[in-house]
Amino acid sequence: MTDPIAAPMAGKRVLITGATAGIGRITARALAKAGADVILVGRNPAKGRDAVAEIARQAGGDQASFIQADLSVQAEVRRLADEVAGRWDRLDVLINNAGAMFARRQESADGIEMTLAVNHLAYYLLTRRLFEQLRAGAPARIVNVASGAHRRGRVRLGDLQNRRRYRGFRVYSDSKLLNLLFTYELARRLDGSDVTANCLHPGFVATDIGTAHGVVPGLVWSLMTRVAAISPEDGAKTSIHLAGAPEVAGLSGKYFDKCRPVRSSPASYDRNTACRLWDISAELTSLGKEGV
Repeated sequence: MTDPIAAPMAGKRVLITGATAGIGRITARALAKAGADVILVGRNPAKGRDAVAEIARQAGGDQASFIQADLSVQAEVRRLADEVAGRWDRLDVLINNAGAMFARRQESADGIEMTLAVNHLAYYLLTRRLFEQLRAGAPARIVNVASGAHRRGRVRLGDLQNRRRYRGFRVYSDSKLLNLLFTYELARRLDGSDVTANCLHPGFVATDIGTAHGVVPGLVWSLMTRVAAISPEDGAKTSIHLAGAPEVAGLSGKYFDKCRPVRSSPASYDRNTACRLWDISAELTSLGKEGV
């Protein structure tokens, strides 16, 4: 399949997490072909080098860089943000794309439940640490990859670490609801800054997210993806759209599906919960509660 077509992105600098495989890699490749300088973030250096080489071949230029980082580790997220700030004076687009699903409860090096660490706190911490670079690139865009699974999620502020009755897909769904609450609160805090924040549902995409950490048996996942999943190319379309489409300029605090803004679940619009989540996230990442 061919890559989705991106709006012209010449001169734009885009950072994409989880960019060495799946929809993140497709997104990076498409934006590079459209002229953007892309910064790929991933855990595996070999996959990173391969993705950069592929982009160089297909985009016809030196338009991709790779930074290795394990986003479950807060020190790694901080190091990533510091390296970006040290190498580049601005950022035009930040795409928080990396995500994971875990069959059994695990904790990160910081003692944080892994789904929460990767799917929410990494978004929160990286976005806040890169805000000055985004402000320097204004008008800039923050794109948070969420999921339609958020509609099954619940907000469990009293048990964000999921110490009770852990279920992999339930915890994943909860984390995707946190993505929306974070995005909407972020958009409110960014009002007037010329930096926008939106989130999206990529669709049920044929990637290995269901099997990578044993949530779904391989044979079952293979059957599910063959019957119901869309390709990574189709799954990347809304991320690519939000990164550069002119018609999205100025829109903020929206949830997109199939490149169109749609209503998300009622729970995602609870501002009091969003504010409380912001404060708890600040504590868990040792950041101040005020500002962005």
